[in-house]
Amino acid sequence: MAKVTYVDLTTEQEVPFYSGLTAQDRFTFARLTRKVTLLSKKKVVGLTARSILPTIAAAWNALSEAEQAAWTTAGGECALNGYRLFVKDKAARIRNELAGNATPTTLHQVFVGNLHIEAPATNLKIVQLHPRAYWISQKVAGKKGMYQPVVVTEDLALPLEISLNYRAELTAAGPSPSARYYAKVWRSYQGQDLFTYLQIALDLSCDWKNALADLNSVVGTLISYDLYFELVDVEGDLYIDNVKSTHSGQNWVRDPYCQDIDQDFTRAFYQIPKHWAVVDVPDGAWYNSIYKDF
Repeated sequence: MAKVTYVDLTTEQEVPFYSGLTAQDRFTFARLTRKVTLLSKKKVVGLTARSILPTIAAAWNALSEAEQAAWTTAGGECALNGYRLFVKDKAARIRNELAGNATPTTLHQVFVGNLHIEAPATNLKIVQLHPRAYWISQKVAGKKGMYQPVVVTEDLALPLEISLNYRAELTAAGPSPSARYYAKVWRSYQGQDLFTYLQIALDLSCDWKNALADLNSVVGTLISYDLYFELVDVEGDLYIDNVKSTHSGQNWVRDPYCQDIDQDFTRAFYQIPKHWAVVDVPDGAWYNSIYKDF
Protein backbone atom coordinates (compact mmCIF):
# COMPACT_ATOMS: atom_id res chain seq x y z
CA MET A 1 0.00 0.00 0.00
CA ALA A 2 1.41 3.37 -1.01
CA LYS A 3 1.76 5.98 1.73
CA VAL A 4 1.93 9.70 0.97
CA THR A 5 1.69 12.80 3.10
CA TYR A 6 0.10 15.06 0.50
CA VAL A 7 -1.22 14.84 -3.04
CA ASP A 8 -1.52 17.98 -5.15
CA LEU A 9 -3.96 17.41 -7.99
CA THR A 10 -4.76 19.60 -10.94
CA THR A 11 -8.39 20.22 -11.84
CA GLU A 12 -8.10 17.78 -14.73
CA GLN A 13 -6.69 15.06 -12.46
CA GLU A 14 -9.37 15.32 -9.76
CA VAL A 15 -12.11 13.62 -11.78
CA PRO A 16 -10.24 10.38 -12.62
CA PHE A 17 -8.57 10.36 -9.18
CA TYR A 18 -11.81 10.46 -7.19
CA SER A 19 -13.64 8.20 -9.63
CA GLY A 20 -11.56 5.31 -8.33
CA LEU A 21 -10.87 6.37 -4.74
CA THR A 22 -12.96 7.60 -1.84
CA ALA A 23 -11.98 9.34 1.40
CA GLN A 24 -12.46 7.57 4.72
CA ASP A 25 -11.61 9.03 8.15
CA ARG A 26 -10.12 12.43 7.26
CA PHE A 27 -8.97 13.42 10.74
CA THR A 28 -7.49 10.88 13.16
CA PHE A 29 -6.40 8.33 10.53
CA ALA A 30 -6.67 9.97 7.14
CA ARG A 31 -6.77 7.53 4.24
CA LEU A 32 -8.21 6.79 0.82
CA THR A 33 -9.78 3.48 -0.13
CA ARG A 34 -10.92 1.90 -3.36
CA LYS A 35 -14.35 2.94 -4.52
CA VAL A 36 -16.52 -0.04 -5.38
CA THR A 37 -18.28 0.92 -8.61
CA LEU A 38 -18.71 -2.44 -10.34
CA LEU A 39 -20.97 -4.98 -8.69
CA SER A 40 -21.48 -8.58 -9.72
CA LYS A 41 -24.89 -9.64 -11.02
CA LYS A 42 -25.42 -11.59 -7.82
CA LYS A 43 -24.78 -8.49 -5.66
CA VAL A 44 -26.99 -6.32 -7.86
CA VAL A 45 -29.87 -8.79 -7.51
CA GLY A 46 -29.34 -8.93 -3.75
CA LEU A 47 -29.32 -5.15 -3.37
CA THR A 48 -32.46 -4.59 -5.43
CA ALA A 49 -34.24 -7.38 -3.59
CA ARG A 50 -33.51 -5.76 -0.24
CA SER A 51 -34.35 -2.23 -1.33
CA ILE A 52 -37.62 -0.81 -0.05
CA LEU A 53 -37.65 2.09 -2.50
CA PRO A 54 -39.75 0.28 -5.14
CA THR A 55 -42.39 -0.43 -2.49
CA ILE A 56 -42.32 3.20 -1.30
CA ALA A 57 -42.51 4.54 -4.86
CA ALA A 58 -45.56 2.37 -5.55
CA ALA A 59 -47.23 3.64 -2.38
CA TRP A 60 -46.52 7.25 -3.44
CA ASN A 61 -47.96 6.68 -6.91
CA ALA A 62 -51.10 5.23 -5.33
CA LEU A 63 -51.80 8.53 -3.53
CA SER A 64 -54.28 11.01 -4.95
CA GLU A 65 -53.13 14.45 -6.08
CA ALA A 66 -54.67 15.97 -2.95
CA GLU A 67 -52.78 13.55 -0.72
CA GLN A 68 -49.50 14.26 -2.50
CA ALA A 69 -50.15 17.98 -2.14
CA ALA A 70 -50.66 17.49 1.62
CA TRP A 71 -47.25 15.81 1.84
CA THR A 72 -45.71 18.71 -0.08
CA THR A 73 -47.24 21.20 2.37
CA ALA A 74 -45.93 19.22 5.34
CA GLY A 75 -42.50 18.94 3.73
CA GLY A 76 -42.27 22.72 3.59
CA GLU A 77 -41.97 22.70 7.40
CA CYS A 78 -38.78 20.59 7.37
CA ALA A 79 -37.05 21.66 4.14
CA LEU A 80 -38.09 18.58 2.12
CA ASN A 81 -40.28 18.20 -0.93
CA GLY A 82 -43.38 16.05 -0.61
CA TYR A 83 -41.91 12.90 -2.15
CA ARG A 84 -38.74 12.96 -0.05
CA LEU A 85 -40.73 13.47 3.13
CA PHE A 86 -43.00 10.57 2.18
CA VAL A 87 -39.99 8.32 1.48
CA LYS A 88 -38.41 9.20 4.83
CA ASP A 89 -41.65 8.65 6.74
CA LYS A 90 -42.62 5.45 4.91
CA ALA A 91 -39.15 3.97 5.44
CA ALA A 92 -39.43 4.69 9.17
CA ARG A 93 -42.85 3.01 9.26
CA ILE A 94 -41.52 -0.08 7.50
CA ARG A 95 -38.56 -0.30 9.92
CA ASN A 96 -41.00 -0.04 12.84
CA GLU A 97 -43.35 -2.63 11.26
CA LEU A 98 -46.24 -0.19 10.96
CA ALA A 99 -48.81 -0.72 8.22
CA GLY A 100 -50.32 1.91 5.95
CA ASN A 101 -49.28 5.54 5.49
CA ALA A 102 -48.98 8.33 8.01
CA THR A 103 -51.24 11.36 7.79
CA PRO A 104 -49.10 14.36 6.76
CA THR A 105 -49.22 17.36 9.07
CA THR A 106 -47.40 20.65 9.47
CA LEU A 107 -47.08 20.09 13.24
CA HIS A 108 -44.63 17.16 13.20
CA GLN A 109 -42.74 15.18 10.57
CA VAL A 110 -41.19 11.68 10.85
CA PHE A 111 -39.00 11.80 13.99
CA VAL A 112 -39.94 13.83 17.06
CA GLY A 113 -38.15 14.58 20.30
CA ASN A 114 -39.45 12.64 23.30
CA LEU A 115 -38.86 13.76 26.90
CA HIS A 116 -39.96 10.94 29.22
CA ILE A 117 -40.32 10.77 33.01
CA GLU A 118 -41.34 7.82 35.16
CA ALA A 119 -40.89 6.89 38.83
CA PRO A 120 -38.73 7.47 40.75
CA ALA A 121 -38.02 10.62 38.68
CA THR A 122 -40.39 13.59 38.66
CA ASN A 123 -38.28 16.14 36.80
CA LEU A 124 -36.08 16.62 33.74
CA LYS A 125 -34.02 19.53 32.44
CA ILE A 126 -31.89 19.80 29.29
CA VAL A 127 -30.07 22.72 27.64
CA GLN A 128 -28.83 23.80 24.22
CA LEU A 129 -25.94 26.23 24.57
CA HIS A 130 -25.76 29.32 22.36
CA PRO A 131 -22.56 31.26 23.13
CA ARG A 132 -21.42 33.88 20.64
CA ALA A 133 -19.14 31.37 18.86
CA TYR A 134 -19.41 27.58 18.74
CA TRP A 135 -18.79 24.60 16.45
CA ILE A 136 -21.38 22.71 14.41
CA SER A 137 -21.25 19.69 12.08
CA GLN A 138 -21.95 20.79 8.52
CA LYS A 139 -22.38 18.69 5.38
CA VAL A 140 -19.66 19.14 2.76
CA ALA A 141 -21.28 20.35 -0.46
CA GLY A 142 -20.97 17.82 -3.28
CA LYS A 143 -19.68 15.03 -1.00
CA LYS A 144 -22.18 12.32 -0.15
CA GLY A 145 -22.20 11.55 3.57
CA MET A 146 -19.23 13.81 4.34
CA TYR A 147 -19.36 16.34 7.18
CA GLN A 148 -16.91 18.85 8.60
CA PRO A 149 -16.68 20.91 11.81
CA VAL A 150 -17.44 24.58 11.21
CA VAL A 151 -17.30 27.57 13.57
CA VAL A 152 -20.52 29.57 13.80
CA THR A 153 -20.68 33.12 15.10
CA GLU A 154 -24.12 33.94 16.53
CA ASP A 155 -24.50 37.61 17.41
CA LEU A 156 -27.72 37.84 19.40
CA ALA A 157 -30.00 40.64 18.24
CA LEU A 158 -33.57 41.45 19.21
CA PRO A 159 -36.33 40.67 18.57
CA LEU A 160 -35.84 37.06 19.70
CA GLU A 161 -38.68 34.61 19.08
CA ILE A 162 -38.85 31.08 20.42
CA SER A 163 -41.46 28.57 19.29
CA LEU A 164 -42.17 24.87 18.98
CA ASN A 165 -44.82 22.31 18.12
CA TYR A 166 -45.59 19.91 20.94
CA ARG A 167 -47.90 17.25 22.34
CA ALA A 168 -48.10 16.65 26.10
CA GLU A 169 -49.13 13.48 27.93
CA LEU A 170 -48.03 14.51 31.42
CA THR A 171 -49.65 14.04 34.83
CA ALA A 172 -48.91 15.76 38.12
CA ALA A 173 -46.43 13.93 40.39
CA GLY A 174 -45.72 16.63 42.96
CA PRO A 175 -46.93 19.88 44.49
CA SER A 176 -45.92 22.23 41.65
CA PRO A 177 -46.30 20.49 38.26
CA SER A 178 -45.06 22.49 35.30
CA ALA A 179 -43.48 22.18 31.86
CA ARG A 180 -41.77 24.94 29.91
CA TYR A 181 -39.48 25.77 27.00
CA TYR A 182 -37.48 28.93 27.61
CA ALA A 183 -34.50 31.08 26.71
CA LYS A 184 -32.18 32.43 29.41
CA VAL A 185 -30.86 35.69 27.95
CA TRP A 186 -27.60 37.02 29.39
CA ARG A 187 -27.25 40.82 29.45
CA SER A 188 -24.86 43.31 31.00
CA TYR A 189 -26.09 46.48 32.71
CA GLN A 190 -24.03 48.95 34.76
CA GLY A 191 -21.30 46.40 35.33
CA GLN A 192 -23.68 43.64 36.40
CA ASP A 193 -24.41 40.32 34.73
CA LEU A 194 -28.20 39.98 34.60
CA PHE A 195 -30.59 37.49 33.02
CA THR A 196 -33.94 37.87 31.30
CA TYR A 197 -36.17 34.84 30.81
CA LEU A 198 -38.29 34.37 27.69
CA GLN A 199 -40.50 31.36 28.28
CA ILE A 200 -43.38 29.31 26.93
CA ALA A 201 -45.48 27.56 29.57
CA LEU A 202 -46.51 24.20 28.12
CA ASP A 203 -49.81 22.45 28.79
CA LEU A 204 -49.56 19.20 30.72
CA SER A 205 -52.08 17.47 28.47
CA CYS A 206 -52.85 18.44 24.88
CA ASP A 207 -52.79 17.22 21.29
CA TRP A 208 -50.24 18.66 18.86
CA LYS A 209 -50.21 22.45 18.89
CA ASN A 210 -47.91 25.39 18.22
CA ALA A 211 -46.72 27.85 20.87
CA LEU A 212 -44.47 30.90 20.67
CA ALA A 213 -43.13 33.85 22.66
CA ASP A 214 -40.98 36.83 21.74
CA LEU A 215 -38.65 39.32 23.39
CA ASN A 216 -38.37 42.78 21.83
CA SER A 217 -36.22 44.79 24.23
CA VAL A 218 -34.01 44.56 27.32
CA VAL A 219 -32.16 47.07 29.46
CA GLY A 220 -28.41 46.81 28.91
CA THR A 221 -26.16 45.06 26.40
CA LEU A 222 -26.98 41.61 25.04
CA ILE A 223 -24.30 38.95 25.50
CA SER A 224 -25.75 35.53 24.60
CA TYR A 225 -28.48 33.07 25.56
CA ASP A 226 -29.18 29.39 26.19
CA LEU A 227 -32.31 27.31 25.51
CA TYR A 228 -33.91 24.96 28.04
CA PHE A 229 -36.64 22.35 28.35
CA GLU A 230 -37.70 21.88 31.97
CA LEU A 231 -40.28 19.50 33.43
CA VAL A 232 -41.01 19.68 37.17
CA ASP A 233 -43.18 17.44 39.40
CA VAL A 234 -44.65 15.51 36.47
CA GLU A 235 -44.63 12.04 34.94
CA GLY A 236 -45.31 10.98 31.36
CA ASP A 237 -44.19 12.14 27.94
CA LEU A 238 -43.60 15.42 26.15
CA TYR A 239 -43.21 15.24 22.36
CA ILE A 240 -41.59 18.14 20.48
CA ASP A 241 -40.81 19.07 16.88
CA ASN A 242 -39.97 22.09 14.71
CA VAL A 243 -38.19 23.83 17.59
CA LYS A 244 -37.14 27.38 16.83
CA SER A 245 -35.09 30.23 18.24
CA THR A 246 -35.28 32.97 15.65
CA HIS A 247 -33.35 36.22 15.48
CA SER A 248 -31.39 38.09 12.81
CA GLY A 249 -33.63 36.50 10.18
CA GLN A 250 -32.89 32.82 10.85
CA ASN A 251 -33.57 29.89 13.16
CA TRP A 252 -30.48 29.09 15.27
CA VAL A 253 -31.70 25.90 16.96
CA ARG A 254 -29.44 22.93 16.26
CA ASP A 255 -31.44 19.89 15.12
CA PRO A 256 -34.71 21.87 14.83
CA TYR A 257 -36.53 18.87 13.29
CA CYS A 258 -35.52 16.58 16.18
CA GLN A 259 -33.73 13.96 14.09
CA ASP A 260 -31.48 13.06 17.04
CA ILE A 261 -31.86 15.37 20.05
CA ASP A 262 -29.51 13.19 22.13
CA GLN A 263 -26.75 13.18 19.50
CA ASP A 264 -23.23 13.41 20.86
CA PHE A 265 -20.05 14.14 18.89
CA THR A 266 -16.73 12.37 19.32
CA ARG A 267 -13.26 11.98 17.81
CA ALA A 268 -12.42 14.85 15.42
CA PHE A 269 -15.85 16.42 16.13
CA TYR A 270 -15.33 16.45 19.90
CA GLN A 271 -15.46 20.27 20.04
CA ILE A 272 -19.06 20.32 18.79
CA PRO A 273 -21.51 20.71 21.69
CA LYS A 274 -24.23 18.13 22.14
CA HIS A 275 -27.54 19.11 20.57
CA TRP A 276 -29.28 18.98 23.95
CA ALA A 277 -27.09 18.43 27.01
CA VAL A 278 -28.08 17.10 30.42
CA VAL A 279 -28.72 19.57 33.23
CA ASP A 280 -30.80 17.27 35.39
CA VAL A 281 -31.92 13.87 34.07
CA PRO A 282 -32.28 11.51 37.10
CA ASP A 283 -32.94 7.77 37.04
CA GLY A 284 -36.32 7.15 35.47
CA ALA A 285 -36.04 10.09 33.04
CA TRP A 286 -34.60 10.13 29.53
CA TYR A 287 -34.81 11.97 26.22
CA ASN A 288 -34.19 11.00 22.60
CA SER A 289 -35.74 11.09 19.12
CA ILE A 290 -38.35 8.51 18.16
CA TYR A 291 -40.78 7.62 15.40
CA LYS A 292 -44.32 7.30 16.72
CA ASP A 293 -47.62 6.73 14.94
CA PHE A 294 -49.74 9.49 16.47
